Amino acid sequence: MSSHDTALIDLARRYWLPVYRPRELVLDHGRGARLWDTQGRDYVDFGAGIAVNGLGHQDPDLLDALTGQAHKLWHSSNVFYTEPPLKLAGELVEASGFAERVFLCNSGAEANEAAIKLVRRWAAAQGREAGRRVIVTFRGSFHGRTLATVTATAQPKYQEGYEPLPGGFRYIDFNDVAALEAAFAPGDVAAVMLEPVQGEGGVRPAAPGFLRQVRALCDRHDALLVLDEIQCGMGRTGTLFAYVQDEVTPDIVTLAKALGAGFPIGAMLVGHRAAEIMQVGAHGSTFGGNPLAAAVARVALAKLGSPAVLLNVGRQADALRQGLAAIDAEFGLFEEVRGRGLMLGAALAEPHRGKAGAILDVAAAHGVLLLQAGPDVLRLLPPLTITDGELADGLDRLRSALAAFLAPAGESP
Repeated sequence: MSSHDTALIDLARRYWLPVYRPRELVLDHGRGARLWDTQGRDYVDFGAGIAVNGLGHQDPDLLDALTGQAHKLWHSSNVFYTEPPLKLAGELVEASGFAERVFLCNSGAEANEAAIKLVRRWAAAQGREAGRRVIVTFRGSFHGRTLATVTATAQPKYQEGYEPLPGGFRYIDFNDVAALEAAFAPGDVAAVMLEPVQGEGGVRPAAPGFLRQVRALCDRHDALLVLDEIQCGMGRTGTLFAYVQDEVTPDIVTLAKALGAGFPIGAMLVGHRAAEIMQVGAHGSTFGGNPLAAAVARVALAKLGSPAVLLNVGRQADALRQGLAAIDAEFGLFEEVRGRGLMLGAALAEPHRGKAGAILDVAAAHGVLLLQAGPDVLRLLPPLTITDGELADGLDRLRSALAAFLAPAGESP
């Protein structure tokens, strides 16, 4: 490592709150599905900034949108109208096929926070007392890091030390219809909130027909269906919205990550049942829907929903699965590969469970950047525009990395 990189990393160690564990490298620039560090080494990007860089790096249309708006207006607050967020809201409504209203914010956690508040406000408007405004979520979910969204996240590792947590949440097992029916039994459920494909929880898709059963139970018990598509939405699974594949109509959908394709933005889309609940002063955001973010998101939304990008997702998803199958046939490393589209999780088989983080370090050293979903799952989220050559190169590098990881100490793979 150069003295320049060492000095930069020392800044992080000295000044950052130590809540992250980055790889020991300093990224400098990117193009397409490739990144370069400050030493000129290149990497194939199989993580896309945690499903954010859906259009890769330096997409020319995104650059034009950003620089064009940067020369006009950066921020005005929601005390005034500006054109980009107004048009973005209309385009999101049209693309969704169910929504009537949109709230723009800055992140996925903020979008989910808004959804939780909207559910509570909706239940209150129906005359339900505070004890009958429960939101059901699922073990393995991830909904954000604010106090409310980390409570909605039914994973104790994210909640430990932040007690007392807010009340009003009930946790059940994912894909368990009987457990969901039992969760409704007390008669106090106002909403069910879930990811069509759990991301941080191990890249676990909803079972076939499960979301339709959730929708039916919500209808039977007069509850809202809230879908968190922050990671699995915006083309990631092969359709612009993942819920389309599950053949359900949600009441609320939350978005972020790829909606801005790298520029921070979040959104909550609301259908007719709750569209008019929040009125003036009920919620807000200083930066939400700022013209820069909205200008970029408009272009990202159009491109991510285009036939060319969605066809590429399907084709490259097949190629990625085939490549992982070939690697597994050689090394016997995976228990299963699961997910949808270009949102795949390779679950490690025994005796390699618990070693996902170590594999990521070796992979980075071999020029491919990927993620984990817990200690047992390699998570692959390449840009949706990844080319044949980039994907093939990334798989070659991943194979070399895994060979090195499995080689006995002191031996070359």
